[in-house]
Parts: sequence; structure tokens; C-alpha cells
Amino acid sequence: MNLFICGVGGQGIGLLTEALGRACLKAGHEVRGCDTHGLAQRGGVVASHLRLGEKIYTPRVPPGQADGVIALERLEALRGARRYLRPGGWLLFYDSVYQPVSVRTASAKYPGQEELEAIDARLERVWIDDLSDARMQNVALLGRLAGLALIPGIDVDCMRDVLKDVTPAKALEANLAVFEKATKLS
Repeated sequence: MNLFICGVGGQGIGLLTEALGRACLKAGHEVRGCDTHGLAQRGGVVASHLRLGEKIYTPRVPPGQADGVIALERLEALRGARRYLRPGGWLLFYDSVYQPVSVRTASAKYPGQEELEAIDARLERVWIDDLSDARMQNVALLGRLAGLALIPGIDVDCMRDVLKDVTPAKALEANLAVFEKATKLS
């Protein structure tokens, strides 16, 4: 299984990828992965690749071969799906909006829901109205991913256990509350 994970710097792609990789190992998958950071500290694109299975020799997902794309921002969801997602794959995205300079200066248009719906994929939009801290969007995606059982062997209990290991103690209670809420989204 090939997974492409993307978002904007500061959204927690690193923690999301680490938790997902650990959950995959816990579920018995062989895992290979890598991160690309770019301008992560200044709101630039951040992407990670995870590949699960036997005899995987390279960690990067080839374009057009991702079974799933996990995105923390709508524009990056569209870009990631267009470049990496295989036809009929799934796209799990947190519906947040971080407009790049080109959109702010009106030289480009920000994508709407219709552009995402045009992709040949199972779309899973995640949004929590009362999210107290935008830095927990990554945990909401992990909750929804586990609740939908999109990756074999990774269920709610598995992911919850991993989150307890990777989340700082001072943020654990709030993050677990968001996780639990996201597992039940419809």
C-alpha cells in the first residue's frame, strides 16, 4: 500500500506521519518512508511518503500509484491527489484553507469542493467545528482514518495506543478528545 501525506508547514505532518508509521508497524506491516520539508517553517509545502508491504526498496511513492492521499489542507489535497493518487484510490483531507500568495493577489483561484469531487477517488472530508487548536487537525485525520479502517490492521484501538506514545503529556488529553470525536464523524 502506498500513502502520500501532505500539507503546509506547521500543521503537524511530521507527527501525523510518525504516528501512522508506528501504527503500521504495530499492525504488522513492513514500512518504508521519507519526508520532504521545503519551506516547512514558513507555511511551505510539506510531504511524506509511506509504503507498506514486503520487498519495498524505495520509500518514495511513484506518481499515480498512491492508494491513499492524506492531506491537511484543501489545495495540497488537490495537488497531492492529482500527482500521486491512483484512479479509484482514497483521499482523506482536513478541509482547512491556507491561501498561497498567488490566491491572495488574485493571480490564481483557490480550489473549491467541485475540483476535489472531480478526482476519481473515494473522498473523505474531515472538519471539526469546535476544534480548539488548529494544530490538532492531524489527530483528527488519524481518528477518521482509524474509524474508517482505511489501512488493514489499523483500527481505533491501535491508533489510540500509538497516539499515547507520540503525543506530549501536556497535550495528550485534548488530542485524545479530538481523536475520539473524529472516529465518529459521518
